[in-house]
Amino acid sequence: MTSIMYHHVNSDRCSNELKVFEEHLKYISQNYTSLFPGEEVTSKSICLTFDDAYADFYYFIFPLLLKYDLKALLAVPTKYILDDTSYTQDVRLDFEHNDLFKNYEKATFCTFKELREMVDSGLVQIGSHSHSHVNLLEEGVDLEEELVVSKNILEEKLGIKVESFVFPFGKYNEGIAKEAHKHYQYLFRIGNAIHKDFSGIKGVIYRVNGDNLTQVDEPFSFKNRMKYRFKAFIKRF
Repeated sequence: MTSIMYHHVNSDRCSNELKVFEEHLKYISQNYTSLFPGEEVTSKSICLTFDDAYADFYYFIFPLLLKYDLKALLAVPTKYILDDTSYTQDVRLDFEHNDLFKNYEKATFCTFKELREMVDSGLVQIGSHSHSHVNLLEEGVDLEEELVVSKNILEEKLGIKVESFVFPFGKYNEGIAKEAHKHYQYLFRIGNAIHKDFSGIKGVIYRVNGDNLTQVDEPFSFKNRMKYRFKAFIKRF
């Protein structure tokens, strides 16, 4: 099973051009079945994951999920999510990638109102991406806030159960993973490896990078799949 990590479309970094990305999703819809974490895995299963819940997800990516009937996990850093906004689409999207967090009060991320709409579609599942989007290995990080408070906010605001956690920057250690597993069934990281199911490697699911695609089927090429399988084999030991 392949899990893929994306961030943006039509942004300056960690992104894909909208036209290329639509063709990529069209290819996936014709060749694979998208799953939420925990659903039954087959040889044609794929898990699409999007980090950070930037506003472009609501404006550009969510309509494509509806168009191609694809499921996706959206990882949300709760500190930066407003209840609603009066800012226009042009204002919200008029920031470079590196400026999005410091301008979050201008709704550079999806709002809770938008998250509820997407959850109600049945095609978007919400996971926690921590509260503050910090490197969990840094000294002084409040794990209770990043792991538990973020989960509680999402569950209370959206009326859902949150079972997935995506490590910010892919940073964690064995102790942090053990603590995260007390609150979440599924843990995701960066890593360019593939798995047979959602058990991952040592309890953590590695994801293939889907940003900056040059070909619509790039993550599925024979060369890349062999590379991802080899990475998974090495990481198990």
